[in-house]
Amino acid sequence: MHEDDPNSTPERLLYLMSEISRTAAVSEVGEHVLIGELQRRIGEAPGVIVGIGDDAAVVGLSEPTVAVSTDVLVQDRHFRLNWSSANDIGHRVAGANLADIAAMGAMPTSLVVGLVLPPTTQVGWVLDFLDGLAQECESIGAAVVGGDLAAGDTIMISATALGDLQGREPVRRNGAQPADVVAIAGRLGWAGAGLSLLSRGFTSPRVLVEAHRVPKPPYLAGIHAASAGAHAMLDVSDGLLTDLGHIAAASGVSIDIEAAAVPIDDPVRDAASAFNADALAWVLAGGDDHAIAATFAPDTQLPPGFTVIGRVHRPDGDGPTVTVDSVARPDLRGFDHFR
Repeated sequence: MHEDDPNSTPERLLYLMSEISRTAAVSEVGEHVLIGELQRRIGEAPGVIVGIGDDAAVVGLSEPTVAVSTDVLVQDRHFRLNWSSANDIGHRVAGANLADIAAMGAMPTSLVVGLVLPPTTQVGWVLDFLDGLAQECESIGAAVVGGDLAAGDTIMISATALGDLQGREPVRRNGAQPADVVAIAGRLGWAGAGLSLLSRGFTSPRVLVEAHRVPKPPYLAGIHAASAGAHAMLDVSDGLLTDLGHIAAASGVSIDIEAAAVPIDDPVRDAASAFNADALAWVLAGGDDHAIAATFAPDTQLPPGFTVIGRVHRPDGDGPTVTVDSVARPDLRGFDHFR
């Protein structure tokens, strides 16, 4: 459809959408009808001046400094359609991006999403995916404000999140200092355990499988950590040891984790016992829980929800390292997109 096509008027688009089954392929519906339905389903959020429907969204912020993050997710690399529903994937995409914003100490405000779909994709899948995006955004007061649709051979999703620092300085990875404590907020090992179970053909314990499908990032923990004066911070998406390695490298320090101090929640511990797995490995190497890891000065009163799990040290002759009880653990390598 084109702008001068009488079938592309808003009234005609809504009529067409009402006549189309959720099981119809997106190629039968067409881009403009689908965008019209997406626009109808998205609610407004504070700060959104112009949302879906124009050439660009316009978002108002309290200051000119904006945090921006982009993630790309590819079918069968980051998600599998036989493991996760469209709604799950929507939550997962939004959560991964919004957690990155929170890990900088910013309040997530908005999300734009580029979606590549095979022409045979059912309309219902797209709508459920959008609902998942919107629901996850609403949980922190953000909104989906725009994006793009294109056809391709497999589902690919590119999402960009924006956040408002609200007068705070961004908390980067390069600020960790010797003598800092390393603290964590949020779940560890839940999503990793769920992925391991799904990979073995199991769909229970359900609480762990759902943690892989729909992570629960502690968004506000990032904002609270920034307000408390965190020196360095990130979200744990690729595995705790791997991600702490990014802080160590950027800050020129070494980090030692005390295994006994790392929280292992009962569902993770119980599943590891039942399936003859290593609970600590799930916690230290499992990703996608999007917990917040940060370093603080040793005399800092930590925000609620944070647990001290280690300390920062000056690097020795081997350069910046991350160890567990002073021992390197190369066997606990986290996620790498190209390995």
